[in-house]
Amino acid sequence: MNITDWDQAYQENFTPWDKGMPSPPLVEWFAKNELSGRVLVPGCGVGHDVAHLVSLGLDAIGLDLAPTAVQRAGARYPDLKGRFVCGDLFEFSGQFDAVVEHTCLCALPPDLRVRYRDAVATLIRPGGLLIGIWFVNPEMDPGESGPPFGISAEELKALFDPNFEMVESIVPAAAYPGREGRELLRVMRRRTQAA
Repeated sequence: MNITDWDQAYQENFTPWDKGMPSPPLVEWFAKNELSGRVLVPGCGVGHDVAHLVSLGLDAIGLDLAPTAVQRAGARYPDLKGRFVCGDLFEFSGQFDAVVEHTCLCALPPDLRVRYRDAVATLIRPGGLLIGIWFVNPEMDPGESGPPFGISAEELKALFDPNFEMVESIVPAAAYPGREGRELLRVMRRRTQAA
């Protein structure tokens, strides 16, 4: 894809990541697990995951860098319009019980991964959860480098180990068509002190 301007991608309707529904692995996980409190969804796009979390009774806020995505989220889910915020994850502040993300990290160039980890660690209260769907094996055309930028299970562990302890790691049974077996669902708890 080689996208560098996310808002332009939305303006030009080049959004192959928008499947018109919430992330199937997240829907599956939340059908079996309970969570309460305030939740941030970074890279929320047009808001499908946020709408699903709110339907479960969570106080979910969606954050996206692209103003057009935030506008479309508000138009698609008008009752939730106030839950969509345009902003930069690296400059955003607040305190959340959980961050729930679907391949937001994998949309960022790998040299921003440590900044991502530090940003979410700052946003999640000690003991809170990071629930993520990580692209471990994105399908690439020959010569394509991303986004999405794949990340292995080992790289995930090394990246998050200083701030988070692993709670659960599975290859989800549910997936968008074509992504079966190519994503990893990992739940991590923020440490009260860095390791």
